[in-house]
Amino acid sequence: MSFEQLRFLVPSLYDVIQILIVAIVVYRLLLFLAGTRALQILLGITALGVIYIGALVLRLNMITTLLGLVFTYGAFAVIVVFQPELRHALARLGRSRVISFLASSSKRAVADEIAEAVARLARNGTGAIIAVERDVSLDHYLEAGTVMRATVSADLLTTIFTPYSPLHDGAAIIRGDQIVGAGSVLPLTQFPVRDRSLGTRHRAALGLSEETDAVVIVVSEETSKISVALRGMLRRGVTPDQVREALVGGEEAGLALAGARSDASPA
Repeated sequence: MSFEQLRFLVPSLYDVIQILIVAIVVYRLLLFLAGTRALQILLGITALGVIYIGALVLRLNMITTLLGLVFTYGAFAVIVVFQPELRHALARLGRSRVISFLASSSKRAVADEIAEAVARLARNGTGAIIAVERDVSLDHYLEAGTVMRATVSADLLTTIFTPYSPLHDGAAIIRGDQIVGAGSVLPLTQFPVRDRSLGTRHRAALGLSEETDAVVIVVSEETSKISVALRGMLRRGVTPDQVREALVGGEEAGLALAGARSDASPA
């Protein structure tokens, strides 16, 4: 066998560039899916694919026919199931660095107000849950609460969660620099939780973070500790400064904070 026949084994610069691009895309995709329900669904689809290939090899015609129908019509179901993740990915893809730079000062001002609010609430032993919307809309969760529109301020957030006030039991939802809802009911996590001491607020924070990309901040009424939930992970015992950095630093900073100690995450 001549060298010319084996030439295809030696990649060209063009091939190396393509391989690197594909590797980066796959890596970013897995990083994006890590810790979300989308990754679990993707693993399930992969398992079905392996079963389908095995059925083809073993000539199990009924199984291959049924799985063929699942893959044919399942694509539409996948689009519906992955809708929040797809919106998030497209929003990140189209995000401009210039726009992010211009919005950074406003974002930090909002983060300062939220950090000050949770610091006051923690000092007073007042329970609270605050959901900060990112790319995935939280409109669905506004329906069960009270829709409002007010500029984010530490004073207003503290007032909302004052004990015995009409809105203190639910969650406050923040979009941009506005509080758009209060008293909202959030979904509880559907996964078993290792830490049995977690209350309803913490389970609701995990539940919302599993379904959306929101940053959810919880102040425990029992322990006065502050927690942050993001992408299905919960970090307990954080400081107001860490809350501020999680809100300002983007998803990477939030994931680094939430994942730094994930003993309270779903089992």
